[in-house]
Amino acid sequence: MIYLETERLILRDYTKDDAEEYSRLMADDEVMYYLQDIQHHSREESEKYFADILQDIRGKDRCRYFLHMQKKDTKEQIGSIGYTVMDTTPVGKLVHLGYFTYPKFWGCGYVTEALEKVMDFAFSKGGVYRITTGCLKENRGSERVMQKCGMIREAEHVDYEWHDGKMKTRMEYRMLKSDWESIPCRAKRACRRHE
Repeated sequence: MIYLETERLILRDYTKDDAEEYSRLMADDEVMYYLQDIQHHSREESEKYFADILQDIRGKDRCRYFLHMQKKDTKEQIGSIGYTVMDTTPVGKLVHLGYFTYPKFWGCGYVTEALEKVMDFAFSKGGVYRITTGCLKENRGSERVMQKCGMIREAEHVDYEWHDGKMKTRMEYRMLKSDWESIPCRAKRACRRHE
């Protein structure tokens, strides 16, 4: 079971006791605005996906590493963050990363704090070689998190995705294990993450 701590957060594997919170998060229209393709529309849908998550956590060939994000002081759920293994190569896992949080926590530095910890785990203990992620160009807050964590922009796909009644541009970012290891003074950067 994965259990990580940052200055303000606990990031941990889901347990059966998280079913209600998971369902509420995945059904929230504001949280899932940019992730409508994975939004849940019924309790039954959430229960099915949640059962799959719990089974994957216990599995030998785990592929989903999404973690429950909560505040240390209040234990309040902030959202979810993690990655899915897309392929395993001789040099390591290739993963796609994502995160989503309740709007009341936007702009507080929580996702930056969590993302740095998740990337550190992925590269130091998770056998990950390459992380990819992205967002719609209009989602400036999400893109800013990627930039603050040192991720490297690889592409701008113009009119790439149909979303909310129109074509929108998508930004793609990456982090290789060698990129992560070459970032100087991660601890100093972490101290500035709330700015």
